[in-house]
Amino acid sequence: MSEILTQGKPFNEEIWSAAECLSRDEIQALQLTRLRETVARVKDVPLYKDFFQREKISPESIRTLDDIRRLPFTTKAQLRENYPLNYLTVPREKLVRVHGSSGTHGKPTFVGYTREDIYRWADLCARFLYAGMCRAEHLVQVSFGYGLFTGGFGLHYGIERIGASILPAASGNTPRQIMLLQDLKADGLIATPSYALNIAEVVCEMGIKPSELPLKYAHFGAEAWTEEMRVKIEDQLGIKAYNNYGLSEILGPGVSGECRFQNGMHIQEDEFFVECLNPETLEPVAPGESGELVITNLNKEAMSLLRYRTRDIAVMDDSPCPCGRTTRRMGRVMGRSDDMLVIRGVNVFPTQVEEAILKVEGVTPHFLMEVTRPKTQDELTVYVEIQPDFFSDKMSEMENLRSKILHEIHVITGLRVNLVIKEPKSLERFTGKAKRVIDKRDLHKIN
Repeated sequence: MSEILTQGKPFNEEIWSAAECLSRDEIQALQLTRLRETVARVKDVPLYKDFFQREKISPESIRTLDDIRRLPFTTKAQLRENYPLNYLTVPREKLVRVHGSSGTHGKPTFVGYTREDIYRWADLCARFLYAGMCRAEHLVQVSFGYGLFTGGFGLHYGIERIGASILPAASGNTPRQIMLLQDLKADGLIATPSYALNIAEVVCEMGIKPSELPLKYAHFGAEAWTEEMRVKIEDQLGIKAYNNYGLSEILGPGVSGECRFQNGMHIQEDEFFVECLNPETLEPVAPGESGELVITNLNKEAMSLLRYRTRDIAVMDDSPCPCGRTTRRMGRVMGRSDDMLVIRGVNVFPTQVEEAILKVEGVTPHFLMEVTRPKTQDELTVYVEIQPDFFSDKMSEMENLRSKILHEIHVITGLRVNLVIKEPKSLERFTGKAKRVIDKRDLHKIN
């Protein structure tokens, strides 16, 4: 794969900057041209062929960007129905790579790449990595899993595209990860935020001070995380932590990423058209309101998806960024519409609980939410873990801590919950995506 990348165009910061600093008119003109090309590319794909014929959709019928609303939505269920690769827009012999989802809910959904797709993917990852401190003279430790998961390889080749050195540590074996960080003096870290917390915790246990670590920055993705978690990770590891976003079905990492100002993730609008819609009505939300991200590929050869429903909930930001990039930005993902819990009529995301508990001194970022329906109403129990210095056998101290946690959860979610305080290091740690919710309700049962 490195051979493929070395045949690509050399690193050129000016070219990348130009693509990220187009005027709104230039961005929209480019998007319209590429949307028409995408429609031409997918017209014979089984996913869309019948719809196009029935609705008389053709490249010529796409006159403005608003015409994207004439195009069909694509869902993960449809990709599963066309398993394994019955939605490619090129012959299979043109593929140079196939990645896929984890398949935790059944068979994985696969995504194919041509040689040019790999070039573009590397460039897009390199853009946000460069915006977040990564430079050619750095060594970056990749603590993502390698395999079907797109994260490890996407970031790997983005780092390589910049010209930086890569330490492909993969995930797991945290003491060894820390040894590698120290001995090889890594400048950057790639991981999930929950695994970075795990690393920080072990660093503390080993008696290592943040100032003793060589790390300068980290790029985190693959799961939702809060600003409160960012502050905690930056403090415990002595770094700047940057957020990025992507998903396998669309490309992988590289859809958007933060610049040095950390005020939202710049969307790569030359490659993706992003809508923010009400997940119930599928109509655009008002500026500043949260909605589901719906993404259309604009320039992918092997597999272009129209209006893919990501189920990820976020807010869009059209305001200028001090860095000079002109692309729209998206806020951090609050959660997924299909992961959102409805508890007694109240919508709750795990990130809201994380935000609440991290406001309380003495509580670790490790938590678990358990939903049950013992009778006719839902009950939410939150398990939180206390830091060693705050865990006490004095009833009054623990009750005071409990009251503070319950208060913050109620302020942010509006819910009264059951709270179970756990001893230090008693909740599961994760090397990949963290699992925060156990739903024990039988939602098909009639009470």
